[in-house]
Amino acid sequence: MHSSSDKPLSLFSLTWPLFVDFALHFLTAAINTFMISHVSYQGVAALSVGNMVFELAITLFSFVSIGASVVITQYLGSQNKSAASAVVYSSIGFNFLVGLAAAAGILFGASTILSLMNLPAELMADGKLYLNIVGLCLIPEAMAMCLAAGMRAHGYTQQAMWVTLSMNIITFVGNLLLLYGWFGIPQMGVAGVAISTVAGRLVGMTMMAVLFVRYTGIEIHIPSILRPETKMLKKVFHIGLPAAGENLSWMLQFMVVTSFVGLMGDKALAAQSLYFQICMFILLFGLSIGIGNEIIIGHMVGAKKLKAAEHQMYRALKLGLMVTTVVALFAAVLGPNLVAWFTDETDIALLVGQLFILTLLMEPGRTFNLIVINALRASGDAKFPFFMGLFSMWCIAVPGAYVLGIHYELGLIGIWAALALDEWVRGLAMLWRWRSGRWQSKSLIA
Repeated sequence: MHSSSDKPLSLFSLTWPLFVDFALHFLTAAINTFMISHVSYQGVAALSVGNMVFELAITLFSFVSIGASVVITQYLGSQNKSAASAVVYSSIGFNFLVGLAAAAGILFGASTILSLMNLPAELMADGKLYLNIVGLCLIPEAMAMCLAAGMRAHGYTQQAMWVTLSMNIITFVGNLLLLYGWFGIPQMGVAGVAISTVAGRLVGMTMMAVLFVRYTGIEIHIPSILRPETKMLKKVFHIGLPAAGENLSWMLQFMVVTSFVGLMGDKALAAQSLYFQICMFILLFGLSIGIGNEIIIGHMVGAKKLKAAEHQMYRALKLGLMVTTVVALFAAVLGPNLVAWFTDETDIALLVGQLFILTLLMEPGRTFNLIVINALRASGDAKFPFFMGLFSMWCIAVPGAYVLGIHYELGLIGIWAALALDEWVRGLAMLWRWRSGRWQSKSLIA
């Protein structure tokens, strides 16, 4: 199984750039929040609401890039380069339209969106300005996501990582100039952050296009982009829609569960928010192994090497569980000290310390789930994970969190125990599905 440059894809060489890339994406919002918090706390509030809208739009775009990535890997595995190119063009074309619609929605509906999210009246002007400027970069963002997916599918995960790094550096330097007013430039507050974010994304998009053409050898062909092929889009949606549905369901479920935490008071909410941030970082290990593995399995399924794909899945699963368990152990030991950096409230530190013990159960379950789901998806088996996820989230996680956390008054421990149970139930169900071998007949290419 070879990538287009005819070197075998190795899990490690695909995974570490993915990890850095995801961590950098994760940092972009953190850097902006951190930098503006030194200027004004109102700015932080305006920014956080704006970023939530932005994240929602990104989730909307991601279903095309997730689906495109799988379809491209299968075509590359079967040595069908022209079909892989057609998928790239069709997905960019479709996401361009979605980006256009999202940007228009934000430009014309910013006030409505912010009122719906209960942004205080005195922050409205800032929030609106931020949304309007950042809304402009949704179009390049939507297209860049497809280029990045195409590049990764070809096995070039490092190039995508360099682009993300450059975007972060531009945003950071832009903030120093426009937010802090270095070199006598007027301080622009929230607008400054928005402008540096957009500048970073635009340069990123341009770099991504140049690197994409150079490494994959696929030219950017505008007429093909403007006429997406329905046949290719159907395949992309077959994988992407269930994947996005599952992500969306997870976000909604987590919002419901967070509303239960709200009943426990502000300290519980603060503890959960801190714990969740650190968890997200642990999650990146499993996520990057899952996506790296998905690329390899997609190539194998495309090349009809199903036995190899089966062994590959188990190898990745063992590796993922080992890595996550080690990281979770570190978190359980060091977690309480980490929290001390963010807050001096002993109650909050105590709550989070308890949750870190639970991490030892939670995170391996989550990694288990991620790796097997991505392997199933890479084979073309996307509906089962979606329906199983819906069942488990809404019949186990949400009621479980309420019963254990609120009814039996176990607090945050009860809530996260229910979430951990949900991850393990889904992970085991996915493993059962994988072992049943049904995925072997789900390939997307004839």
